[in-house]
Amino acid sequence: MKIAVTGATGFIGRYVVAELERRTLSPILMCQPSVEILPPLLRHTVVSIDLRDPQANAFDLLGHPDTLIHLAWAGLPNYKSLHHFEEELPVQYRFLKNLVESGLQNLVIAGTCFEYGMQSGSLHEELETRPSNPYGFAKNMLRCQLEYLQQVQPFNLTWARLFYLYGEGQAKNSLLSQLKSAVERGDSMFNMSGGEQLRDYLSVAEVAEYLVDLAMSIKNTGIVNICSGKPVSVRKRVEDWIKENNWRIDLNLGYYPYPDYEPMAFWGDSSKLEICLADLSR
Repeated sequence: MKIAVTGATGFIGRYVVAELERRTLSPILMCQPSVEILPPLLRHTVVSIDLRDPQANAFDLLGHPDTLIHLAWAGLPNYKSLHHFEEELPVQYRFLKNLVESGLQNLVIAGTCFEYGMQSGSLHEELETRPSNPYGFAKNMLRCQLEYLQQVQPFNLTWARLFYLYGEGQAKNSLLSQLKSAVERGDSMFNMSGGEQLRDYLSVAEVAEYLVDLAMSIKNTGIVNICSGKPVSVRKRVEDWIKENNWRIDLNLGYYPYPDYEPMAFWGDSSKLEICLADLSR
């Protein structure tokens, strides 16, 4: 199977490439012309394509892949930026539509739990989407556009709705990275919110494994939550990281207000993901 990956130099992308390597697959990596390619990725075919170039025949340049794992999205983590739907959305749709019309049969795309908006509790794929920030809105609109495209140009679409990730190499402003930096500086206290929010966390290595599983299934899976299905408080997750790494630092709870773009308690329903994984193991 020939698998191409966009966003291969990003946080999730590097783990997806490593997971494909573990399965003795050599992916084709699509990268923006301005991105520096580090040596580990140079073991694979790297294709420089500007996502924003409407003339680029990406399907031919990528060597006619069977499946694309699409992770590229600019402007994160500024979830409130209007650029997500003013600039990024039309670019993304045009790029993916061109691939499908050129012959791509299977798409696995990273969605976001922000598509659910401010809904609380256990969130399943059949819930109505109610995005409350521009990023969630743009991702949800891209999914809708692709579902309409399927009606006139059939292809398999797996919309992998990601929840909260953690792992080495994450952005510096992520919770784990900030905690690690505070420890490395020798800070005695780590400033954070009250920490009572309930969230759904997975390691990025697990997420990469699930994304590759779904890519290998070659099915029209539709929306699937990439989640643990187990709510945990942010405070507990931070305390666990401290314990797992034998760090010595105290928590300054309540220093920051709770974010206004996400509900206090929400997590993914993992039932559909578990069914998909069980089908693969048969």
